[in-house]
Amino acid sequence: MNVRHGFYARWRGAEYEASPDGPRMRLYLERPADGFTPVAPDRHVRVVPAAEVDEFAYVSTRCTWRGEPFVVLGEHDGWLRVEYVGGKAPVAERLGLEMFDRGVYQAWAPRAEVEDVREEAV
Repeated sequence: MNVRHGFYARWRGAEYEASPDGPRMRLYLERPADGFTPVAPDRHVRVVPAAEVDEFAYVSTRCTWRGEPFVVLGEHDGWLRVEYVGGKAPVAERLGLEMFDRGVYQAWAPRAEVEDVREEAV
């Protein structure tokens, strides 16, 4: 499963992790490629004019667990790290979620119990 959570851009027919920077767009790859500069191990960047980008969106992976809406933050060994987006503290408490921050509830959910995993782009 590919859990995506962040900005993505389509440029010259390919999709990249991206970061907007005013009139420019930073595109990222995990491997070397022509025109991309290494900035860290397994991280290469290319800056292009934002006007050249064909599509740009914030993508998040969403799901339903125990009948409630969640965002998927990550995956490890058959478990998904999920964050409750229903906004109701009593529901979060009933589900036994961990309070990560004020009003933010998370848990590790068994992948087999999670339904309707999908990407949403805005």
